[in-house]
Amino acid sequence: MKTLWTPWRMEHVLGTAARSRGCLFEPPGDKPFAGEQLLLYRDRLTVVLLNRFPYANGHLLVAPRRHLADITELADRENSALMAMLQHCCAILRRRLRPDGINIGLNLGETAGAGTPDHLHFHVVPRWEGDHNFMTVVADIRTIPQHIRHTFELLLPDFQELLKAENDHE
Repeated sequence: MKTLWTPWRMEHVLGTAARSRGCLFEPPGDKPFAGEQLLLYRDRLTVVLLNRFPYANGHLLVAPRRHLADITELADRENSALMAMLQHCCAILRRRLRPDGINIGLNLGETAGAGTPDHLHFHVVPRWEGDHNFMTVVADIRTIPQHIRHTFELLLPDFQELLKAENDHE
């Protein structure tokens, strides 16, 4: 029998995780990345975070930097930047994690399932054949095969390269 360890999720499962102050998609400071916040990328228009409570290993959150609740509020430049970032995220996930597929989702409003309804964000979730098992059905617990810190360290160099390339073009 294999043991599946996902200790960082226990606070979330039990509902005892501390609520963060401020907006999740607006980490303090201006650094382009920060391990403590799982911030993989930040430029003038977009933010990419590794989801602290993922549905699957490598679950990313992609948001506009500006605090907006609805996709109709995006300026054309923000809209283009978000779509380009979604493409980059898919390429990075495919290169580093080799998923069989990728789910991309956007929930607008609390009724639609948005956990943070006042700041729109996309979920980019890598998927593998058979990646979820009986634990999700029986115990409402997901199992993640790689520690979140390791996933962050694995993905960060690609996002740093992306930022460097973007800065070289400006």
